[in-house]
Amino acid sequence: ADGKEHKVIYQPLGVILSIMPWNFPFWQALRFAIPTMIAGNVTILKHSNNVPECSLAIESAFDIAGFPENVFRSVLADHKTITEVMASDLISGVSFTGSTEAGAKVAEQAGKNLKKFVLELGGSDPFIVLEDADIDVAAKNAVLGRTISNGQSCIAAKRFIVVRDVAEQFTRKFVDLMSGLTVGDPFDENTDIGPIVNEEALKKLEAQVNDALSKGATIETGGKRIGKKGYFYAPTVLSDTTRDMKVVTEEVFAPAAPIIVVKDEAEAIEFANSTEFGLGGSVWTSDLERGERIARDIESGTVFVNNITKSDPRMPFGGVKKSGIGRELSKFGLKEFVNIKGINIYDQH
Repeated sequence: ADGKEHKVIYQPLGVILSIMPWNFPFWQALRFAIPTMIAGNVTILKHSNNVPECSLAIESAFDIAGFPENVFRSVLADHKTITEVMASDLISGVSFTGSTEAGAKVAEQAGKNLKKFVLELGGSDPFIVLEDADIDVAAKNAVLGRTISNGQSCIAAKRFIVVRDVAEQFTRKFVDLMSGLTVGDPFDENTDIGPIVNEEALKKLEAQVNDALSKGATIETGGKRIGKKGYFYAPTVLSDTTRDMKVVTEEVFAPAAPIIVVKDEAEAIEFANSTEFGLGGSVWTSDLERGERIARDIESGTVFVNNITKSDPRMPFGGVKKSGIGRELSKFGLKEFVNIKGINIYDQH
């Protein structure tokens, strides 16, 4: 530039409101709070109303760690109150993690009040298995990727897109592993799959599976409730699925997996991108250059080659399309809630 000196500095915006979900009640809140506070902001956490003790425990942890009073506060409030808080001039930004529908409402309120916002929303992550993949490794990781938090994760693998040449082999191994999981009390160390969060979520899952069956899908394993008490559902694998089924078009927040058979790599990429979501995804292949090339073609915020989708503080995390706006974690997350200020210095003469 034409002056004597030019600098770009990063200054905190002030008070940032975070609205967080129940499914990872500690990690989800901390992964937002710590980078935001490192940038110099203070934080108010409005956690999901079904994890109030977690919310208060996080606030207590900051107190015990010696942070100044009010640098991190947790509030217990209803949606109406939080909407009013969001409108306050005391709030400089909002970070929301949750469903796409709720995120749209938060964005509407934040935009209406001209507040910076970051949205981490739903996903329907593709899990692409190519003909040169190690099928044993892919099947084992497919189970892990689908059943994280009982399948109740935005970055869980949700659409299993398999090239026809290996579809039968992958399906057989995947079904064997899924059918062998133990469903039960999450406090029992032998349990693999615990309950779905509530009755409403379980009914939605049943509706998604029934919709698939009515349109020609086949249940390879599972597909039913377990027991009369609680919200338990058998790990489920569906074959003969098509792109008009809810288990393919919607986010499935449960341990249920549709297998979609495609003819080749090109169709796998096309199917992976034929969704309103764009959060994560994975590609399984023995050719790492091929894997990276395909990863570049997938419309999402994160893609893993030969590993399940996960978040890491050293890498940016977020989505495109209806999976979100903005980024968390890494240096990119650090700069979401700052004023990027330019300082330009000129001599008087």
